[in-house]
Amino acid sequence: MTKNSVKIEHHHTFESFRQEENGCEFWNARKLAKVLEYSEYRHFLPVVEKAKKACKNSGQDILDHFEDILEMIQIGKGGQRQVTDIKLSRYACYLIVQNGDPSKRIIANGQTYFAIQTRRQELSDNVTFQQLKEEEKRLFLRNELREHNKLLGETAQQAGVETTIDFAIFQNHGYKGLYGGLDAKGIHQHKGLKKGQKILDHMRSTELAANLFRATQTEEKLRKEQTKGKAKANQTHYNVGKKVRQTIEELGGTMPENLPIAEKGIEQLKKETNKRSITSEKS
Repeated sequence: MTKNSVKIEHHHTFESFRQEENGCEFWNARKLAKVLEYSEYRHFLPVVEKAKKACKNSGQDILDHFEDILEMIQIGKGGQRQVTDIKLSRYACYLIVQNGDPSKRIIANGQTYFAIQTRRQELSDNVTFQQLKEEEKRLFLRNELREHNKLLGETAQQAGVETTIDFAIFQNHGYKGLYGGLDAKGIHQHKGLKKGQKILDHMRSTELAANLFRATQTEEKLRKEQTKGKAKANQTHYNVGKKVRQTIEELGGTMPENLPIAEKGIEQLKKETNKRSITSEKS
């Protein structure tokens, strides 16, 4: 079985035991523990507790994502026994796999799967964002990416990515992972951009979202693992970009290098938006 087929299998596995109740999706902790290859449920519970703390620290209500329940399980000779279980939201699953053992292939794949799906859900649930026009989404996501790139730069610097050249190399590792080996210059040429046109400023919202996710997840991983050394930081950025790419492929999405560019750059959009705002205020 190839690595890619294993990842696709895991994608289907996580979806296969997703349940719905009153229109709300959830996962059972006991089933998730087995899928994540914990030999006994009691060994899985400390990971759940870490996830709960992370949930609280993120400002979320634990009860919104971890609901204690009782359910009946089958035992020998057709009997049943009542056991404790937990109904988990998608965000809870994301926090659990983030706190799991990444050396397990299923957990490494789960980290990517639940992270991307959680972000997709956040955007789909954000009514305001969904009502934005494509150009407005681009402006919003480009600004988000600009801010997160600053944070990523600071975290990378702590890892040893110090000079301007170091950071350019670091950024290219992320691009290569996400764009199938293409660095910034390669992406620029592949998309047919003109000299002086910045690749980020001519991305449409779907491509910007993928790059925003790459940046946020790399920053979190560098910080969480306290990565030290330029080589390790570069490899981390490449690995995260590659995982995002693999998940896009598994979900049937278009590879980022094949997404069309936006004719209008971000600066032009800003000027047009400001002009419309001024005209609207005068009228």
